[in-house]
Amino acid sequence: METELISNLIDVCAVFMLLLSVFTMATTRMRPLVLMFSAQSAFLAAMAALVAFNSDNPHIYIMAGLTLVLKVIVMPWMLILIMRRINVDKEVQLSIGIPGSLLLAGALVLISYYVTEPLLGSLETMERNSLALSMSMILLGLLLMCTRKKAITETIGLLMMENGLFLGALAISHGMPLIVELAAFFDVMVAVIIIGIFANRINRSFNSVDTTFLRRLKE
Repeated sequence: METELISNLIDVCAVFMLLLSVFTMATTRMRPLVLMFSAQSAFLAAMAALVAFNSDNPHIYIMAGLTLVLKVIVMPWMLILIMRRINVDKEVQLSIGIPGSLLLAGALVLISYYVTEPLLGSLETMERNSLALSMSMILLGLLLMCTRKKAITETIGLLMMENGLFLGALAISHGMPLIVELAAFFDVMVAVIIIGIFANRINRSFNSVDTTFLRRLKE
C-alpha cells in the first residue's frame, strides 16, 4: 500500500512538472516564467526525495537537497537579480504567438508518448511512467528557447530541459552516478552565470537582451 502511494505521488509530481512546462508557453510575463521554473524544480526535488525514500538510495537525497537549494531558491534569485540589473522588460517577446506555441507544445507531448511507449515495457523502475513526461519537458524547453527572443527566457528553457533530463534519469535508473549529477549541477550553475554576463553585455551593446540583435555580428 505504501509503495502504491509513493508511486502515485511520483506520477503526480511528474504531471505537475509537465503542466508547468506547458504553462510557460502561455505566459507573456518574465517573473511568472521564473516562478514556474522554481515551482517545477520544487516538484522535481519532491519526486527525487520520494524515489530516494522508496529505493533507500542516500545519494538521491543529496540531489534532492541540491535541487531544492540551487534550482528552487538560488537560480531563480539569480535570474531575477539579472533582470533587475539590466532593466529587462517585463514582457516576454515571442517569435510565435501563444496559440501556435500551445499547438506545438501539444504536438511535442504526443510525439514524446509515441516515441517512448515501446521503451516502457523494458523498464522495471517505479518511475518508468515519467519517461514520456521527461522527453516532453526536454522538447518543450527546447521549444521555449526557439520561440522566445530574450536571453533570460532562453536560459529558463535550458534549465527546464535540464530538469527533464534529471527526471528521465530518475525514470530509467533511479538517477545517474553521484559524481555525474554533481558535475551536471556545476555545469548548469556556470551556464547561468555566463549567460547572465552575456545578457549584461548584450544589453550594454544593443540596449536590449533580444538575441536576434546578435545577427548583426554576421555582417
